[in-house]
Amino acid sequence: MPNPWTGVGNPYTRQEVLDRLHAALDRGEPIIVAGAGTGISAKFIEKGGADLLIIYNSGRFRMSGHGSTAGLMAYGDANAVAMEIGEFEVLPVVKEIPVICGVHASDPRRRMWHHLLKVRDMGFSGINNFPTHSIVDGLFRQVLEETGMSVQHEIEMVALAQKAGINLFSIVYVATPDESRRMAEAGADAIIAHVGCTIGGSIGVTGATCTLEEAATRTQSIIEAARSVRKDLIFLSHGGPISTPDDAAYINEHTDAVGFVGASSLERMGVEQSLTDLTRTFKQIPCPAGRKR
Repeated sequence: MPNPWTGVGNPYTRQEVLDRLHAALDRGEPIIVAGAGTGISAKFIEKGGADLLIIYNSGRFRMSGHGSTAGLMAYGDANAVAMEIGEFEVLPVVKEIPVICGVHASDPRRRMWHHLLKVRDMGFSGINNFPTHSIVDGLFRQVLEETGMSVQHEIEMVALAQKAGINLFSIVYVATPDESRRMAEAGADAIIAHVGCTIGGSIGVTGATCTLEEAATRTQSIIEAARSVRKDLIFLSHGGPISTPDDAAYINEHTDAVGFVGASSLERMGVEQSLTDLTRTFKQIPCPAGRKR
């Protein structure tokens, strides 16, 4: 069924999102994508000029003062949380920016084609594979793979999102070259090289990360793997030591990435220090009447 709202802002078709991103690149601009866990974040990230917003369950944990990795744990229904944030907080306040829904593709309780239809009908313009099992490693990753909760479900979701009647843009996290290649084969539109949990701020990682140079090497290897399949993909970086505009600039300059996806680095850290500084400033205002009591 054709979407009667296309051409007038949200929601956008897959091709409309791609056209917007390529127009930004044609203007010489990087593509900046932001995670948003609240309506106020979404409203002012859009005002700042971001190209896409991604809504996923870790945004709610992040903006409640908890580490983003809580979104990978069994602390709630990831798919329901993302839909709720979109319906009641973000989609009602943004004006033009395309909004992407995080989808936990390996949720065994959902028929994924049915869930993607609900995502589309809610007014989202695309999907992202979060929570993603691609950033889980070691023995637990092996257990997930062997017990039917594999990354393959995320890859199949990307292929499903392109079916007639769904037609959703897909922007996906990958952690390895092999996952990148498989996502390219499935038809992903944009690939995000995920190099780990973001450092910095009050709840960022400290030791569980890599160097910026290593992040660049890993990002480029992910890009090259996907490019061996297709040349039309958009490549972005995310996570680990890439937490400031200067860090993202370094990755763009040392890889073929054309932009950055910021969640903690944009939303959480943008709030932490500004609220602290503003509160301290208020505490320093004069109070002459206080001494007269």
